[in-house]
Amino acid sequence: MQTPRPVLVVSIHDVSPLTRGRVGEMLADLANLGVERTSLLVIPNHHHKAPIVEDAGFCSWLRETAARGHEVILHGYYHKRPRRGGEWSQTFLTEFYTAGEGEFYDLSTREAGWRLEKGRQELQTAGLQPRGFIAPAWLLGEKAEAAVQAAGFDYTTRLKNFKDLKTGRVDDSQSLVWSVRAGWRRAASLWWNAALFRRLSRTPLLRFGLHPPDWDHPAIKGQILQLLRAALAGREVITYEDWFARSRTR
Repeated sequence: MQTPRPVLVVSIHDVSPLTRGRVGEMLADLANLGVERTSLLVIPNHHHKAPIVEDAGFCSWLRETAARGHEVILHGYYHKRPRRGGEWSQTFLTEFYTAGEGEFYDLSTREAGWRLEKGRQELQTAGLQPRGFIAPAWLLGEKAEAAVQAAGFDYTTRLKNFKDLKTGRVDDSQSLVWSVRAGWRRAASLWWNAALFRRLSRTPLLRFGLHPPDWDHPAIKGQILQLLRAALAGREVITYEDWFARSRTR
């Protein structure tokens, strides 16, 4: 029996009217490399500043991009998590590690359900049908995950896995991701992702999680494109929706 060819999923996080220009640059650079399909993680109202329902140009661009084979995924609603008290471990995750971006980390099932439905409706109004949900910073609490499943989404991902919400099946696959907020973070990211890429070279599913600020830093952008070029030598480019469909047939 022929072994299935390993695959590559490239996702671009934090897609919104605030980042549209930079995301366009990223898509062009990726297409020049041979990555012509990505999973776009869209924020319906980025930091309460950029409601997509009020930006017809953005919605038109997003529809055109999806028509070219890119996938649209719901990525939180506001993306921002208000600062709250709590244990030191929660503070580390939600403030230091993610700079307050873990919106779905500790939402109630009810509140998560409201944001999921509102976000999905707004994407549908724009002519898009998201099948997946990925929480900001991949921080999805248990109550919020229950809301995602109840809302009927097909799948979600966390930093280290992909989860089929219909069957509960989990595929281990750690995403490469870069942190660029400080010089020491950028240096650590370059070292870490080079080592992680080598370790994951034989995995069936290889994931790259990109963010618009990555393109502000030549060393980070250069490494991303270099590693993608190496990955493309032996992998097929697909979307998360494709992986979901294929995993159901295995």
